[in-house]
Amino acid sequence: MHIPPFDNKNKPIVDVDDAAVPLTYFNIVKLKKGEAFSYKVPRYETCIVPATGSVDVNVEGFKANNIGGRGVDVWDGEPEGVYVPCDAKAEFVCTSDAAEVFIAGARYEVQLEAFAVRNDELDEVQYGSDETKTHRKIKHILGTKFHDKVGRLLVSELFTVGQGGWSGFPSHKHDTDRLPDETRHDETYNFRFRPNYGSGVQMLQREDGKSGDAYHIVDGSTICLDKGYHPCCVLPGYEMYYFTILGGLSQRSLVQYFQPSHAAQLETIPGIKDMIAKFK
Repeated sequence: MHIPPFDNKNKPIVDVDDAAVPLTYFNIVKLKKGEAFSYKVPRYETCIVPATGSVDVNVEGFKANNIGGRGVDVWDGEPEGVYVPCDAKAEFVCTSDAAEVFIAGARYEVQLEAFAVRNDELDEVQYGSDETKTHRKIKHILGTKFHDKVGRLLVSELFTVGQGGWSGFPSHKHDTDRLPDETRHDETYNFRFRPNYGSGVQMLQREDGKSGDAYHIVDGSTICLDKGYHPCCVLPGYEMYYFTILGGLSQRSLVQYFQPSHAAQLETIPGIKDMIAKFK
């Protein structure tokens, strides 16, 4: 499902118990200097990640100041975040001239401890190549380093390296719990492009061997992936970014099932197996 960009007025874009992706939650909050936003999401753990700007965060007494710090866009600096346990009240105050803040969430009912993720604690991986049109860098905010401190939520940022090309390829899915071959993880993306008038395509093929859907994605597009194989691409001459939220049904570690028609491509893309191993 494609949700075109719109003014959500600081209200969830993907709310709790969403019909398509009930395991994920997503909000974008825009503030000016000195403005505050507070929230509490029962049954969902969340992560506060400034797309741009900086915020001071308070999670029921746990405080983390100057989270963020990126400038004009998501390419201008490194991400930071704060993990917020389910049922906890969180508040953040904008300390820069303005801030755009992502709130990512996953369904989980055990209350853990809040913590901050600074830019020197990111788990990064770069894979693919210009030759295979798959050159990408992933910055995991809630990745393997924090596996024992988080319930079901995985949060990362994916960047193209160079301009144009494919991501999420070889085509894969993760819509059914059938270990050890696959896990059920709902997924929500928010896309950005540089320059911001760039665009791309999100494919969604629900069955191998049958035609699927394709969505024209633009700067600010949100994609909800409930079922099927889902590669995406960006037009030549443009860079693409997407904020990625994964919520697991029964476990945090993601097990992707690669589309049989394209699984052999796993052997052609440099570093892709290291990338797969980081989603835990």
